Amino acid sequence: MIVDLPDTTVSKISRALVSVREEGGAVALGRVLTLLIVTREGDMEEVIEAANDASREHPMRVIVLVVDDTDGSEPRLDAQIRVGGDAGASEVVTLHAVGAAASNLESLVTGLLLPDAPVVVWWPNQTPPVPSDTAIGRIAQRRITDAATKPNPSAWVAGLGQSYAPGDTDLAWTRLTRWREQLAAILDQPPYEAVLRARVLGAGDSPSTSLLAAWLRLALDVPVEWGYLEPSEWSHGIKSVLLVRASGDVLLERPSPGVAILTQPGQPSHELAFPRRSLRECLAEELRRLDPDLLYGRVISEGLELLGPPSAQEMHG
Repeated sequence: MIVDLPDTTVSKISRALVSVREEGGAVALGRVLTLLIVTREGDMEEVIEAANDASREHPMRVIVLVVDDTDGSEPRLDAQIRVGGDAGASEVVTLHAVGAAASNLESLVTGLLLPDAPVVVWWPNQTPPVPSDTAIGRIAQRRITDAATKPNPSAWVAGLGQSYAPGDTDLAWTRLTRWREQLAAILDQPPYEAVLRARVLGAGDSPSTSLLAAWLRLALDVPVEWGYLEPSEWSHGIKSVLLVRASGDVLLERPSPGVAILTQPGQPSHELAFPRRSLRECLAEELRRLDPDLLYGRVISEGLELLGPPSAQEMHG
């Protein structure tokens, strides 16, 4: 069900939500959080689809803010309510705020938040320099950004430590979960040798490359070389991780997107499924925890500082 509310107010939207639930049988019971999404008009449907998919694991109210604060524009607030098949397991409220109506985003959403439920804010594209200092960011327990959508993803990641506040996270970190799990599993198996040094290589547009290298630097307390490959060598994401140990090198490498080969001394090579994680998967993972991700905070605040500059030189054991 979709209900359009042109040129409306927050109080009218609240009443319409109640009416929709009463007339259509949709209830807010079981909703576990409010997800605020601050996005652009052209990206709205994509992020709503990701949120709807994630809502099957985390029933929630989704409030989508599209802001046009151009000077001189006539103040106006248009809204739309989606429930049922048009909203997954969530309620979706879209707000198009124009002119002065966009001057106070906190006042626009406060009356629409689920009572006594956590608030998560997601900026899927345009992001304020310090998310926790914004009116929206201050009311949230978690704040999600995405370095991959920035004009210079590597520079964005390099600056995350300066703007970090507990509760912040970035999907460039979330996309590393499978890599971190696999590397931790390798080190939990015989021969239990110390890693002497490591190397991480990725595509030039991969913001996750430096984050994985910083995580290894913190976790292993050894030198970690890292760098970017030319587009002709590797076009997207992380290419390989090399761990140097006394008995030989361990190499986890993707020969092609979606597949990784694990090579270890004295063992046959293993082919592993390593597909790129979807936006829905990353969002759903971040919504599983509403407390600060302290490890992420250490990686961007401490780990990145410990890394040297990027280098694509080959390193051999």
